Amino acid sequence: MSQFDNVSVVKKANVYFDGKCVSHTVAQADGTKKSVGVILPSTLTFTTGVPEIMECVSGTCRVRLKGQSEWKAYGAGQSFNAPANSSFEIEVAGEPYHYVCHFG
Repeated sequence: MSQFDNVSVVKKANVYFDGKCVSHTVAQADGTKKSVGVILPSTLTFTTGVPEIMECVSGTCRVRLKGQSEWKAYGAGQSFNAPANSSFEIEVAGEPYHYVCHFG
């Protein structure tokens, strides 16, 4: 799907890591929340409170989940799952990584 219909968007951006990651929270009619954002070239560590599915809209990244030794690459149309109460490292090189994060 290329767009979300019938949603509410929080106007103020979520800005993390000195502006290397910027997103907006999107609330759907059924109460589920997502964030839509961009990560600029960098290597960042995110922590999770709930399970997350990170969907790549464009760009590429490499990801290493907590407890794993290997990095895995993801590109447009692909996604990865991060478990609740954990963390993951994400490396973006070159073009920005555009994503949708699905919570819960």
